[in-house]
Amino acid sequence: MLIIDTALAARQESGQPIKVAMVGAGFMGWGIANQIVNYVPGMELVAVSSRSLASARKAYTEAGIHDALEVTTQAALEDAIRAGKPAVTEDAQLLCRAEGIDALIEVTGTIEFAAGVVLDAIAHGKDIVLMNAELDGTIGPILKTYADRAGVILSGCDGDQPGVEMNLFRYVQSIGLKPLVCGNIKGLQDPYRNPTTQAGFAQQWGQAAHMVTSFADGTKISFEQAIVANATGMNVSQRGMIGRDFRGHIDELTQVYDADQLKAWGGIVDYVVGAQPSPGVYVIGLMEDPKQQHYLRYYKKGDGPLYSFYTPYHLCHLEVPLSVARVVLFRDVVLAPVAGPVVDVITLAKTDLKAGETLDGIGYYMTYGQCENADIVQAQQLLPMGLAEGCRLKRDISKDHALTYDDIELPAGRLCDRLRAEQNAAFAPAKVLTLA
Repeated sequence: MLIIDTALAARQESGQPIKVAMVGAGFMGWGIANQIVNYVPGMELVAVSSRSLASARKAYTEAGIHDALEVTTQAALEDAIRAGKPAVTEDAQLLCRAEGIDALIEVTGTIEFAAGVVLDAIAHGKDIVLMNAELDGTIGPILKTYADRAGVILSGCDGDQPGVEMNLFRYVQSIGLKPLVCGNIKGLQDPYRNPTTQAGFAQQWGQAAHMVTSFADGTKISFEQAIVANATGMNVSQRGMIGRDFRGHIDELTQVYDADQLKAWGGIVDYVVGAQPSPGVYVIGLMEDPKQQHYLRYYKKGDGPLYSFYTPYHLCHLEVPLSVARVVLFRDVVLAPVAGPVVDVITLAKTDLKAGETLDGIGYYMTYGQCENADIVQAQQLLPMGLAEGCRLKRDISKDHALTYDDIELPAGRLCDRLRAEQNAAFAPAKVLTLA
């Protein structure tokens, strides 16, 4: 990151700050806005869009800016940017299409809405930084295909666990080890949590109850680890990951994982509950060269062949602007699918469900998500968690049962379903021809 602060300082000195717009103004969006406005020289937050104009205004007022202009037309937004006046709007399309914007931060946590925003931004030549693992884990590979065709970057972000894991993965790889586990350290995992059980915690931190429920019930970590898998080519060793309850230090995991098994799997994404230091992420790397093992032993990293590396924190909104700088100034992707999906997030029943019911959303009462390898998802026609909201059940589903497309009726006319179908077709397993 040290190269980034120098580059941003140069943009500030030259009077040419990176011009950024943000779609979404919730808990994380407000933090990102405050960070850019007050702590990131060389970058300017020129516009914020939210379905609630009051939330968009709050992004600026909490950062100390009280004169943001409300705009409703493309011309008005362009004029505001040229005049150096921050703007707020309910119309995200204005931000996607504005000529005076270098990059877009998407932080809505939605899927259907965000898919439209991302496609519009790509069509108008905008680089996009996602703080939206749910979107990325559902249709990220096909969205990246669109971005590649248009010559723009679609990237995940620093700060959130997937980006921190990917930075650590790249570091471990760069010093000559082979990463075999990318992991996340959790304090709690209970798939049956819901907005009622999490209401007190949500109120304490000023967050939405369904959002913190998705953290507690395992859905969020499933999306996070799925996008790490898709960016590294790793898979899961079993549905839901291993997910050990492990109360020791993360360094001790080198004695828990089996090197030969990890090599046979080709590397996995995983998580542990209760390990120290928490919260944070870890990478387990393999080094089989005896000479390097001797040095690593001298450096107090253990006897090998597995070695642990960890980052004991994730600072979410504080680091998102650094992602924008990496993308705009260096064309460096923080996190993106390397090809098609390797791991998906599937839908399981949180309670017994009845035919005729309509599924609620991520972090609510009816469903939770788990990781599964994408080839199994496609073969068994399992329902992606990111598409479950709004689906109508055709039959009763028992608690903890994985839903399939045969169990539901999709809502009509959704963009996310069309993009998912495109993704399935684009990355379908190759058919092997055999000679009779």
